[in-house]
Amino acid sequence: MEVGEALQRVDDLLLSIADSSVPLLRETSQHILGAGGKRIRPRLLLLAYSAAGGTDFETAIPLAAAVEIIHTATLVHDDINDHGTLRRGRETVNSRWGGTFALLTGDYLFTRTYELMAPYSTELNRILARASTALVEGETMQIQAAREGTFDTATYFEIIARKTAALFVAAAELGATAADPPRFWVQALSQYAFNLGIAFQIIDDVLDLVADSAQLGKNTGMDIAQGRGIAVAIQRSRGDAAGVPAPAVEAENDISRQAIQQAILSGHTIEEAVAKGREKATEFATQAVGHLDTLPGSGAVDALRDLARQVVERDH
Repeated sequence: MEVGEALQRVDDLLLSIADSSVPLLRETSQHILGAGGKRIRPRLLLLAYSAAGGTDFETAIPLAAAVEIIHTATLVHDDINDHGTLRRGRETVNSRWGGTFALLTGDYLFTRTYELMAPYSTELNRILARASTALVEGETMQIQAAREGTFDTATYFEIIARKTAALFVAAAELGATAADPPRFWVQALSQYAFNLGIAFQIIDDVLDLVADSAQLGKNTGMDIAQGRGIAVAIQRSRGDAAGVPAPAVEAENDISRQAIQQAILSGHTIEEAVAKGREKATEFATQAVGHLDTLPGSGAVDALRDLARQVVERDH
């Protein structure tokens, strides 16, 4: 079985997991899971499994689905916090069904991971549990820093290490550990994934500044509207608007995004954030690829190198 076929099996498993006996939960879960997405985390897990010597993808597919379900659950909850109306090119769960049912949908998805992870070892369960904890910690830190006006660059990197990179690390460690390779191979893939996750989130924040909603399939301008993101971090770290809390504005479309940018940040800050963001993302992606030199050459390792390039060069 190739990685592409394994990813299709992951998608099939995701939809079957979302098949709740409660019709509303089935509808909301399949709405968000059926919208697709980049599936970068399950792809990372499957490639790490193969790069570490794994050959039986049947072992890795449920792990990849568990990681994607955790990620999707956080998106549903994030959209509640951000009042998002568009996700993966579709209306958000909270926009169509309301915040209460969106909260329950996110909770439902989180709990379905128990079923997927139950057959696996304590070690693998702990890897995913640690990442899940980090995700909640990172999101909490982000909201608090935005509200208190303390969102500087140091805080920014600590937050994205938790809310994004932690699940990338879990994906790589789950896949690699399941293949039972030498421990230093797992460590190399973990370091690769951490740097890849940081690069991914930086580019995500850059695209929030320069792309439109149709291009990304989700609301843009949310970072500045909520007093967070790389542009806000750069501005506050150099002393501009230090201590100013996030404005009570919701960026629900590109017109409001432009107005918010003009009202809160100078054009210079936006341009600076985009340039610095792309530069830093490239640095982290380069560091990620460097850790792959520890592993024996293979098609999976080559694909991981290409994945780092795709993360930096993507436009959605």
